[in-house]
Amino acid sequence: MQVKNTRINKIVLLVLVLTISALFLTMVRQFLMATFMAGLFSAMVTPIHRWITLRLHGRETLASILTITGIVFLVLIPLGFLIGVVAAQAVHVGQSITPWLESFIKEPSTITGYVEKIPYYEEILPYRDMVLEKAGQAVGSISNFLIDSLKSMTKMTVNAFFNVIIMLYVMFYFLTTGDVLLKKILFYMPLAHHDEERLLHRFTSVAGATMKSTLIIGILQGGLCGFAFYLAGIQGAVFWGSVMAVMSVVPAVGTAIIWGPALLVLALGGHFAGVVILIIICGAVAGNLDNILRPRLVGKDTEMHDLFVLFGTLGGLTMFGILGIIIGPIISALFITIWEIYGDVFQEYLPEVGSIRKRP
Repeated sequence: MQVKNTRINKIVLLVLVLTISALFLTMVRQFLMATFMAGLFSAMVTPIHRWITLRLHGRETLASILTITGIVFLVLIPLGFLIGVVAAQAVHVGQSITPWLESFIKEPSTITGYVEKIPYYEEILPYRDMVLEKAGQAVGSISNFLIDSLKSMTKMTVNAFFNVIIMLYVMFYFLTTGDVLLKKILFYMPLAHHDEERLLHRFTSVAGATMKSTLIIGILQGGLCGFAFYLAGIQGAVFWGSVMAVMSVVPAVGTAIIWGPALLVLALGGHFAGVVILIIICGAVAGNLDNILRPRLVGKDTEMHDLFVLFGTLGGLTMFGILGIIIGPIISALFITIWEIYGDVFQEYLPEVGSIRKRP
């Protein structure tokens, strides 16, 4: 009877734990991303925090305040100025593009001069009206997208500012009492200690390597391509450079998503000097930085197959937005690690796999 009551108590307790935890997470879901980023950045600046704590003779609270103050003045304020410049150029680009797009909507035939420059124009001439109609519809969609994006920019800025405040506030407690919280979390995980350390090491190593490689490669590629846009005479070079810095994380295509169409527009307009500049700087120089620098920045211990990097990045962008650039590869790495742990734990139950013969 007592064993039965104990079992019932455990079942009821487990149901209560899951129910109340789900309710709590639903209640604070708007702060989860800021908390996650606070944990990520806290892990990255922990060596700096420890160094400052030693210099201050163990005063962790003051060391945490100084660390967060340094992040604000060395990272967030310069980033805020850059975002201000990018936003101003985005508005300028939107204002300059919108009338041009509206002229296409009102009179799609204005695109005829560009279509005539396309190779084999005579062969697609019978489909001219359909092409112009589809082009007008696409241009109208792009115009509406630009206008809606500019309208939502203020709201996004306010939300980002609020999330940054929450992140810094959480970081303060992670830096001062993070070890206690981490031990408590690991205590409640029913895994062997070496498996917990394996997951934790994988998380921190991939997170740090992803952040480092993403920032450095993004800044270099965005800066080079933005400079190429400036030399080619394209308006809003800082804005487009910032966009390409973000797009540089997408495997295979990267910055070519932006400079490829720009190169086509320059070619159709007869600006061949700009075409050469984009091919050399964006294609030859910036395009190869990822292949040269990423293996050295990420390191062999944290490398993943290109497919996992691709799916992790694109899936992260789809699910989490811009922060998915960082979160996606981390989830991919944890996915690989948890299956490796599964293979080690259940190794005695898993059959050996022999050589697979290829059929002729």
